[in-house]
Formats: sequence, structure tokens, C-alpha cells
Amino acid sequence: MARQMDPDDLNPERIVTVFGGTGFLGRRIVKRLLERGFTVRAASRHPARVALVFSSIRRMPEAVEADITDASSIRSAITGSRAVVNAVSLYVEQGVQTFERVHVKAAGDLAAASHDRAIDQFVQISGIGSDPQSDSNYIRARGRGEGAVESAFPGAFIVRPAVMTGPDDAFLTTIVRLIRLLPVYPLFGDGGTRLQPVYVADVAEAVSRLIDGRSHKGSSIFEFGGPRIYTYKELLREIARQLDTHVKLMPVPFAVWNALAGVAELLPAAPITRNQIDLMRQDNVAAIDAPGLKELDIEPRGIDEVIRAIEQRRGVGSRSSPP
Repeated sequence: MARQMDPDDLNPERIVTVFGGTGFLGRRIVKRLLERGFTVRAASRHPARVALVFSSIRRMPEAVEADITDASSIRSAITGSRAVVNAVSLYVEQGVQTFERVHVKAAGDLAAASHDRAIDQFVQISGIGSDPQSDSNYIRARGRGEGAVESAFPGAFIVRPAVMTGPDDAFLTTIVRLIRLLPVYPLFGDGGTRLQPVYVADVAEAVSRLIDGRSHKGSSIFEFGGPRIYTYKELLREIARQLDTHVKLMPVPFAVWNALAGVAELLPAAPITRNQIDLMRQDNVAAIDAPGLKELDIEPRGIDEVIRAIEQRRGVGSRSSPP
């Protein structure tokens, strides 16, 4: 059962509540905040997962049962916090869990509740390319969510990472596996989409520095990209080079990918979604004039480090929690 908070025990100067704190990025944000000496609440609909996700670290976050779509549980989870991070993301709509409900309304409600309780900082995790005018339901919802947060909590930090990588990701890990497996690798379109993959641990470190007061003066929107920009075709060839193998590439029209993804979404764990296809239609590169990792004194790490970690995990069959 999730631990109930005693208001007398709370130190509002050091408490940070992270929604989505057991997710791919969220759990790394939690770890970095703990290492910086914060008291961290990992807010989740399934608080029992917190003990499992953080079993390998010495100092545990506090597990708090909360549903970002439920106003009463939001208020309870953030009471006494100095800062709130919204790292909740939804990639496939299911029933009442729609992009509009999660990325727009819930994000706005959480920001409003945080502002009403005079919480100092709010960090909204979004993504490069978020656009309230997009034809894509997912991309449009992320853009509208940013607007909802900014309206409810003036001065909130909006964090837009490029596609994030890590030894347990769903991006590079899949590419590495398929390059080793497939005689021909299918491209998204002609493979010309530009990407700037960023190491997830670097994004987590950046968020922890924002909360710890290391913000770029006058900025509230940050875009985090890695050290190198690739076309998708170049990225595949670079991964193959690092794996010391050869990859034969085959262009596949986006219309075909959309059809395949539509069928895949019927599966319990869709290997690819139409929203991911939409993201691959547009460049995923940090804006030149947006503050990023450099302004927070972080030297971004390239994909070579991630590929080595993926290969190490593959070699030893490790299931440990990655950095």
C-alpha cells in the first residue's frame, strides 16, 4: 500500500512530486533528484511498481498512489511539494485514456492545482515538434498541452526532448536488434527525416538542474538534443558501422507504414503506432535559438555509448535498472 503523507513530516523546500515517476524518463528524473538530496514522491496509479523499479538504489522515493486524470488524488499527491514534474505520456489511446484527456486536460489540471497551492516550480515534459495546429492527434495534443500548462502555471518549464535513447529504450534497442536480424531494413519514406537523438539520462540530469535552480535566465522553454544530427538513413548506417555489420536499406512509403501501424495497434503491446509514424514524418531537431543542454552545462552523450550498453545487456542478459 502507498505510504500516506503526514503533513508534519514534510519539508516543502526539498519535496518534488514526479508524475510518471516509474516511466522511461520519469524514473531517471526521480533518481537524479534523490542524488541531489531532494525528497521525491513517485506518483503512480500503481504505487507497488515503485518498489520494483527502484529496488537497486539505496535511497527510495516515496510511493504515492495518484491518477493524473483524478483531481482529488492530484491535490493529495502534490500537497507540501516545492516542485512538480509531469512526465506522464500516452502513445496509444484506450477507452477514456485519450490524448486530449491525458496530454491536455490532465496536464492543465495538474498545473492549475500546483499553481493554486503556491508550488514554486512546474516542469512539463513535452517533445520537439509539439504543435497545437498539427494534423496528428498526438502531436496536436502535446502542443495544446503545453498551452494549457503555460496558461495555468505562468513560468512553468516546458521541456522538449528529441527522440530519447537508452539501453532499455524502444528506439535504438529495436533498431540494433533488427539490423542484426533483417537482410533488408525498411526506411520511413526515403529515410530523409532529420533526427537528433538525445541520451535519456542527459535529459533527466537537465530536469534535475532546472529544479535545483540551474535555469537559463529568462527562459522557460528548453529543447534537448544530442551532439549530432542524422538523417534516418545516416543513423541506420552509423548504427550498423558501430555494430561492425552491413545494412541494406529499402524505402517504404509512409502510407504503407500507416496501414501496418493501424493493424499493429490492435495488438496488446503495439510494436509501432500511427503516432510514431506521424513523428517520423517531420524533423526532430532542437531549434538553434532554444536553450538546451549546453545552457545547463551538460555535455550531451552520443549514440555510441547507448549502443555499447545495449550490446552489453544483450550479452549478459541483464535485467537490472539502467542509468
